[in-house]
Amino acid sequence: MSLLAPLRELDSTQRHTVLASFLGWTLDAFDYFLLTFVIVTVAKEFEVGTAQITYALFLTLAARPLGALLFGRLADRFGRRPILMLDVILFSVFEFATAFSTSLTMLLVLRFLFGVAMGGEWGIGASLAMESIPAKARGAVSGLLQSGYPCGFFLAALANWLLVDHIGWRGLFVVGAIPALLVLYIRRKVPESAVWQEGRKAAKRPGLLQAMRGQWKLAVYLMLLMMAFNMFSHGSQDMYHTFEETNLHLPTGSAMAFVLVALLNLGALVGGLYFGALSERIGRRRAMMIAALLAIPVIPLWMYGGSLILLGIGAFLIQVMVQGAWGVVPTHLNELSPAAVRGTLPGFAYQMGNLLAAVTATAQTWLAQWHGGDFAFAMSLWMVLVALLLALLLWLGPEARGVGFGQAESSS
Repeated sequence: MSLLAPLRELDSTQRHTVLASFLGWTLDAFDYFLLTFVIVTVAKEFEVGTAQITYALFLTLAARPLGALLFGRLADRFGRRPILMLDVILFSVFEFATAFSTSLTMLLVLRFLFGVAMGGEWGIGASLAMESIPAKARGAVSGLLQSGYPCGFFLAALANWLLVDHIGWRGLFVVGAIPALLVLYIRRKVPESAVWQEGRKAAKRPGLLQAMRGQWKLAVYLMLLMMAFNMFSHGSQDMYHTFEETNLHLPTGSAMAFVLVALLNLGALVGGLYFGALSERIGRRRAMMIAALLAIPVIPLWMYGGSLILLGIGAFLIQVMVQGAWGVVPTHLNELSPAAVRGTLPGFAYQMGNLLAAVTATAQTWLAQWHGGDFAFAMSLWMVLVALLLALLLWLGPEARGVGFGQAESSS
């Protein structure tokens, strides 16, 4: 618990800011993952193959860099807080509209637009939180923020388990409009970033190209790093429910399918909090590399446990490692980014990594079909290769643990 001690030292305003950023990412992930639970059902309704529905996941991930760039630049210019509120409203609206899709084409268009809105949330929320807290709390808060993603996954699994038999897949997307209510909390409780306000007083704020001068090599590296990270997380999550249906023959909405996903997300929560806080002691890169490499020996238990108990343990442990590595990402990217583009670069690098990794679900489906429909084989092979790639990229990259923000940053 001493690793999480910095969280207790945050004042009331800082806690509201962190909570709002956490909830934003949680509800964003909730809306994204609803589709992953009903891929088979939607494919049957539109009379298409499962792989064609995974194109919706591809388009959502592919659209996120556009949203990160658009909303990130707006946040750097007009402030983190108002643009975050706009972003939350938009992704909620597009989620709600998905419920009324009349064709595969309409579904794909709406999921692309949802991806644009989703692309802005993470970078803005992370920069708002990181600029509002003491440097020593960044690791713990980073793990907490990133844990919002598996929490959203869990809430989507819970909604699917409790509601899909009663309201159908379309009803799930109507429920997905709930995140819009978060705007009321942000408007009332969350102030603008003091670091952004300080920068606003500068005589002239640099444009994107000027602010990025000398930083393009770093930007390319971060995009490749986030490609590996997104292949790591999406490779372990997006097709997991399909694996449950195809390999384990657990019907969607069943209690056991929900329990496995619940254990998976509990592990993600534990891993994100632990490794995020640990990175304050042993360094960002070292913490992420350890988590990535420890995922490899867990893979056989995760996919080939043989019993539901062992599969549950495997699901828990794999996400301890996957989201453990991810728990360090928010602070790592924000510490490496120049102040003038901190609203843009972390989110854009993250979402460009999503674009480069957007083929993950479709590629795993192709691999499974090539191997007789075996998703266990496809997901296992994918995760081993990506874990090794991620560890290599981390080993080769830079680190800026504890770098000053605001005036301390300007004077360094």
